[in-house]
Amino acid sequence: MTSSIAAQQLGFEPYANMKPVELRVHRSEDEVNAAIWASYRQVLGHDHIMESERLTSAESLLRQGDISVRDFVRTVALSELYRNKFFYGSPQVRFIELNFKHLLGRAPYDESEITEHVNRYIHHGYDAEINSYIDSTEYQESFGDSIVPYYRGFSTQKGQKTVGFNRIFQLYRGYANSDRAQSKNKSAWLTEDLALNLANAVRTPHHGKGLAGTTGGTRGQLYRVKVIQSGRTRTPQIRATVREYLVSYEQLSPTLQRLNKQGGRVTSISAA
Repeated sequence: MTSSIAAQQLGFEPYANMKPVELRVHRSEDEVNAAIWASYRQVLGHDHIMESERLTSAESLLRQGDISVRDFVRTVALSELYRNKFFYGSPQVRFIELNFKHLLGRAPYDESEITEHVNRYIHHGYDAEINSYIDSTEYQESFGDSIVPYYRGFSTQKGQKTVGFNRIFQLYRGYANSDRAQSKNKSAWLTEDLALNLANAVRTPHHGKGLAGTTGGTRGQLYRVKVIQSGRTRTPQIRATVREYLVSYEQLSPTLQRLNKQGGRVTSISAA
């Protein structure tokens, strides 16, 4: 959980304070409904879904326990509903950007990831492109079979590049915003920055205000970084400690990279 002013200004506090939606073996009807609607919301980019558009057969299979949350997410992404919203009429690179956002909960890190998925679609088709995300090791380690995908780019995680924090904000335009409602939806959002290997500026969804220190701001400023670090032990019991670091602007990125490699989870970054 984070209560930093930056999280409020940048509009991602609802996600910072939200627990992942997981559907366990022994579940109630309310929990199944929550997983269904969380899946629609995530995979369809917060776009409104009409009653007639619901995938009732897949919903029924999930309720009966015949398919997993992962299978349901796959069904939504392979459906004609998803194609109509994000594939038909959209540039191929924009479609791939949104696949990363909807299915892995992050933005593409660099141009090589875009190129890989463009080639996969060209040579193997739509289904192979969608399945490549859901069948990936990254998806399995992040969500498994029972967790609904969610935006992971707002905090550092093991194996995640720090530039992903900047990139997700380029694709994320607020909790109540739909990916289809964005005026720039007819073009890719990250093409230039990925091609030049540049980190995007981090800006608020509605006012374009930058977060101090993310785009070369006040370099004399100190930043307070709070981290949850799990203790390394051979016993089954794992102790998590909260640590706080005070770093300069120049040391902010190297510090985040080091903490990421050590398996720490950054919960907040604020001006000291």
